[in-house]
Amino acid sequence: MADHEADHKDTNVRQDSLSSARPDSAAPPAVLKGIDPVYEAKANTLNVAIQEIGMGWYQWQLFVVVGFGWASDNLWPIATSLILTPVALEFHASRPPLLSLAQNIGLLFGAIFWGFGCDVFGRRLAFNLTIGVTSVFGLIAAGSPNFAAIGIFACFWSIGVGGNLPVGRLSFPSREPDSAVFLEFLPGTHQYLLTVLSIFWAFAQLVATAIAWPTIGYHSCSAKAATCTRSENFGWRYFMIAMGGMAMIMFICRFVFFTLYESPKYLMGRGRDEDAVKTVHEVARRNGKTTNLTLADLQAYDLGGHQGTDTAAIFARRLEKVNLTHVRSLFATGQLAYSTLLITLIWAFIGLAFPLYNAFLPYIQEHKGAEFGDASTRITYRNLLIIAVLGIPGALIGGALVEIPRFGRKGALAISTTLTGVFLFASTTALTSNALLGWNCGFSFMSNVMYAVLYAYTPEVFPTKDRGTGNAITASANRIFGVMAPIIAMFGNLQTSAPVYVSGALFIVAGILATILPFEPMGKASL
Repeated sequence: MADHEADHKDTNVRQDSLSSARPDSAAPPAVLKGIDPVYEAKANTLNVAIQEIGMGWYQWQLFVVVGFGWASDNLWPIATSLILTPVALEFHASRPPLLSLAQNIGLLFGAIFWGFGCDVFGRRLAFNLTIGVTSVFGLIAAGSPNFAAIGIFACFWSIGVGGNLPVGRLSFPSREPDSAVFLEFLPGTHQYLLTVLSIFWAFAQLVATAIAWPTIGYHSCSAKAATCTRSENFGWRYFMIAMGGMAMIMFICRFVFFTLYESPKYLMGRGRDEDAVKTVHEVARRNGKTTNLTLADLQAYDLGGHQGTDTAAIFARRLEKVNLTHVRSLFATGQLAYSTLLITLIWAFIGLAFPLYNAFLPYIQEHKGAEFGDASTRITYRNLLIIAVLGIPGALIGGALVEIPRFGRKGALAISTTLTGVFLFASTTALTSNALLGWNCGFSFMSNVMYAVLYAYTPEVFPTKDRGTGNAITASANRIFGVMAPIIAMFGNLQTSAPVYVSGALFIVAGILATILPFEPMGKASL
């Protein structure tokens, strides 16, 4: 996370650092204060060099292959929810939510492993392996002989998924390798592309449900079936083959058809300054540009101090953002402490509420349809596709709502979060599958508005120097509470409305908390 902090240093400081690092400098350049000031000064110099190269062909190619990771982060949790019903029927699972629990444990472990691991064995390896691991275990899962096996494979493919989206987008440390790779090659003028990447995330659910409809929808046992054999229930296996095959194509595109250069900051952090400079020059060549960066620009900082290059030093830099100094800073004043506590609670409640309902939506749709007597497996998966389509405009509208005068982030967040809970409560009144579909479309639309606003609001209310820690706290609360969702679902009984009521109540409480947030960042510079 020191890389992320370095990315946000003042531009003037970075320009001064670069000019002072020239070989003809009369004295060693001043280094920046921090846990490893030599590393930070060199990172700033590399930032300036990337900025001078600008946005080009290499970064646009990287944008696409990084988008694969964003898509995977949503695609695979959705895949788990889509196969839950047929898997539970075929294997006579007494506790179906255990499959979701296995997935969430894998996501949490993968987040930690890849987040810290990419600083040890490199961004490039982590970048390629995350989707590779996901594809292999996704394909293997299609041959699962029992419920325990599919649970284990779900955990393993989720370890791969856990390394995909960017820490800059608010996750910790999940999604880190893709973030580190893209952010470290991205000039500051184009960092808005980190937000644009969310379009891959939004379309992932649409793609997954579009594939599930003809596979699971037409080749699965009915929820009313007395028996369910493998031959009658092959749809979810077709679906897993499709998902694993798609991930394998993404992996091949990354590994074979795109030449990814190791992060210059990672190379520099390992003491390979010469390789870092060569990488910057190669990126400039791919973009049809040149750069004035030289090895002397980096080595000049070694005269002013010592840079740690061993594994311990790398982990120390990584942990700098979550040390107690930064945590204490977020509680330095009463108002700041109040804001930090509230936004963390909002993320925690949503982290529990969203998977408590959304992860089991296909299961609920299927069993409610059987209870109403007016639906089938085909209709269930068709309806899920409709629900997914409604989520896309929700994400786009959420981005527009935050700019409405006298409404802003707080108003949009409070209303969208509360209405998400209201739609869930309303869904319990449905007496037909079409009525349930209508309420769920409202839920999908408003929850996507909610997430769009929440992603815009959260990083803006943390002071810049402590933003990494703030992001870590909120997103960690979200992940940890997410692990609790399937546990609650098991004891709440998915065939009753109890989990729906719990989920709806949590959304409404989160919406109420949003109304008393102390800061409204619309139209103001970040702290």
